[in-house]
Amino acid sequence: MGAEEPTPENYTLLQGFEWNVPADGKHYKRLHDAMPSYKHIGISNIWLPPGCKASSPNVSGVATKWGTKDELLALSSLAKEKGIGLYWDAVLNHKAAADKKEKCHVIEVDSNDREKQISDRKEITAWLGFNFDGRGDKYSKQKYHWYHFGGTDYDAATGKNAIFQIQGEGKGWSESVDDEGGNADFLMFADLDYSHPEVCEDVTNWGKWIVKEVGLRGFRLDAVQHFSQRFTKEWIEALRQEHGDLFYVGEFWTGNKQDLIDWVEQMGRKFSLYDSPLLNNFSNISKSEAADLRKVFDDTLVQDMPVNAVGDNPEPPSCGDKLADLCLARKLFAYGELNDYWDNPNCIGWVRRGTHDRKNGCAVVMSNTGPGEIKMHVGGEHKGEIWTDLLGWEQGEVTIDDEGNGVFKCPGCSVAVWVNKDAEGREHFPVNFDSDIYKDAGKQNGDKEEKEDDKE
Repeated sequence: MGAEEPTPENYTLLQGFEWNVPADGKHYKRLHDAMPSYKHIGISNIWLPPGCKASSPNVSGVATKWGTKDELLALSSLAKEKGIGLYWDAVLNHKAAADKKEKCHVIEVDSNDREKQISDRKEITAWLGFNFDGRGDKYSKQKYHWYHFGGTDYDAATGKNAIFQIQGEGKGWSESVDDEGGNADFLMFADLDYSHPEVCEDVTNWGKWIVKEVGLRGFRLDAVQHFSQRFTKEWIEALRQEHGDLFYVGEFWTGNKQDLIDWVEQMGRKFSLYDSPLLNNFSNISKSEAADLRKVFDDTLVQDMPVNAVGDNPEPPSCGDKLADLCLARKLFAYGELNDYWDNPNCIGWVRRGTHDRKNGCAVVMSNTGPGEIKMHVGGEHKGEIWTDLLGWEQGEVTIDDEGNGVFKCPGCSVAVWVNKDAEGREHFPVNFDSDIYKDAGKQNGDKEEKEDDKE
C-alpha cells in the first residue's frame, strides 16, 4: 500500500482592487510591494483589475489607472516567485468608448422585455467604430464596426438612450444566455455579438495572448449570464489546449440558486461562480438582530455544489482587523472531517478534525447575541492538549479531556478559533497585518508635492 497523498492546501483568492482605488497609476506597484505580506497570511491567488484604458482623459491621461505594463510584469514575476497565482478580470460582454460613430439599422426593444419590439426598424448613429489607433496592428489587426455588435444603448444623432437591437443578416439576441428581462444578452454599451466569427476569433486570440503575456493562472469573468455561454465554453477549451487547465470564476448576480446550478451544469462543472445567494444571506443575517445563523447556507450554491461555489467576504469594521488572521488560520488548520454543532440558532460551532499530514485541526464558535459556549468533540488523539483562541478575543484555556472533548467559548456577537497552543504555526498569531495599502501612496504624493514646492 502506497503512502498517502499530501493534503492539498486551502486556497484563498484576494480581490486586488476595489471601487475607490486612486487613479494615480501606482496600484500595480502597491500590489507588488504587498506581495510578501499576502503570501504570509495565506493568499493563494490575486484577482487583478481589468487592464483596460480609461474612456476619457484624467490626471493620468487615458492609460490604465493601475500602472504601466512593465510594473504589471514585475508584479507577475514576483507573484510567480512567491507561488501566488494571478487571475485577470475579463469583461467579455461589451465594449465602450468607441473611436468613431457609425450608422446602423436597429429596432428599439422594451427595457423590461428585450424580446418585445417597441419601434419600427430605423437608422441611428451610434458609437460602434473601434480603430484602436494607439495599438495599431501590433497585437491584432482586428477593428470593430457596427456589425460586430448585437445591440447598443445610445443614438448619438438624437441623444436618445434606449436599448437598440442592431438589425442585419443573421442578427438577433443570443439564445445562449439567461432569460432575465426576456433575454439577458444586452447589458450595456456596445454589446458584442458572439455569432460573428471575427469577434470569436479576436477574443479567443486575446485570451491566449494575455495568459502568456502576464503568466495568468485564471480569470474572473464579468456578467457571465449576459453573453454567449456557447462561446464561453469554446473559449475555455481553446485556452486549455494552448495553456492547460486554468481556473475560471464568473459573476452571475441572482437570488435563485437554481440559475447558478443550471449554468454550472451546462459548463460541465468546469467553472465556478460567485455564490450571490450566499452573499445575500450574509447581508441579511448581519442586518437582522438575533438572526438564525443555521440558515446561512439555505438556498445557496455552496449547499449543492461546494466545489463550484466561491464565497465573497468583505472586511467590515466589526471584523476588528482580524480577516488576515482568519485567512491564515484557514490555511494552517482548517482541514479534515467537518463536524457541525448547530443546535442553537444564535450560537453555532464546528470542528475540523485534521488529516494524516495536517493533524492539528481547529474548533470554531460563533455567536450573534450574547457570549457563546459549546461542548465539542475534537478527537481523543488531542487529549491533554491545551487549546486557546488564536484571535485573542476569548481569554482562557481549554484542556481537552480523555474522550477528546472540550467546552469552547466565544464573546458576545463574535467568534473564537480554538487551536492547540503548541501547534506548528501558532507563532504567527496575532498576524498584525496592515490592510491599509494606500498609506505609502499618500506619502509618495506628499513627497512629490514637497519637491514641487521646492522647485518654486
